[in-house]
Amino acid sequence: MGKKAKVVHVAGDFPYQRGKSSKCQVYVINEDTNTVSVIDGLTDELITTINVGRQPVNVNGNSSSNRIYVTNKGDETVSVIDAETNTVISIIPVGGQPSGIGINPYMDRIYITNAASDTVSVIDGLTNMVVATIPVETHPINLDVHPYINRIYVANKFKNTVSVIDGLTNTIMATVPVGDQPNDVGTNLSNNRIYVANKNSHTVSVIDAGTNTVIGIVPVIEHPSMIDINGDNNQIHVTNEENSIVSVIDGATNIVIATLPVGDQSIYTITDT
Repeated sequence: MGKKAKVVHVAGDFPYQRGKSSKCQVYVINEDTNTVSVIDGLTDELITTINVGRQPVNVNGNSSSNRIYVTNKGDETVSVIDAETNTVISIIPVGGQPSGIGINPYMDRIYITNAASDTVSVIDGLTNMVVATIPVETHPINLDVHPYINRIYVANKFKNTVSVIDGLTNTIMATVPVGDQPNDVGTNLSNNRIYVANKNSHTVSVIDAGTNTVIGIVPVIEHPSMIDINGDNNQIHVTNEENSIVSVIDGATNIVIATLPVGDQSIYTITDT
């Protein structure tokens, strides 16, 4: 199986999100032109530009099928791109203001947060059809998948909770209170812990995936926005958007071990791991 897509953090403006296929092609969202640029990951040369839906806001890649998924906030759809041909092979209607994308490559399931509908859409990667719509709490913004235990963790931004979805039954198995305005979720497969960036609490909540309880709260620089997990060294990288700082958390101790200055308005990309 190819490498699993993950989230990392960089400085940038539009275009501002990237997805990488198993062909070493980088997919860059251009929200202002409703397109995705495809770049050769080895030469950094532009291969092609793909028209997608209105106001694309996120991208992720399924390593098991070599397909790229783009959430189009403006027309409430998901564009499916075949990375072999770099063409859109399906346009899937989902809920209001789709944003986050999580993928379980083992099950070939794609999970989409619908912020305005307070739901998560479950897409079958084989048929490109929505097979379930799961009610969660207010304004689900981002999510992550723990593929080994087939659970999905959803940050409900305006309810200050994380919904835990059982991927087998597509039902809520737990709701975990976290900090103020959780904005992103990251899964650390090396220690079975879930990390949540709480934007208005200026903290990261640490959830034990075995018990679905918060076992730690880590203070970081103001307004943490996105999470990146490096399972190889058990470090968690957190962007602090207002201050252009990345906080580095040691996953063994849940202590910030470094603060790294980066460019203005750090956001994130999707790349291979």
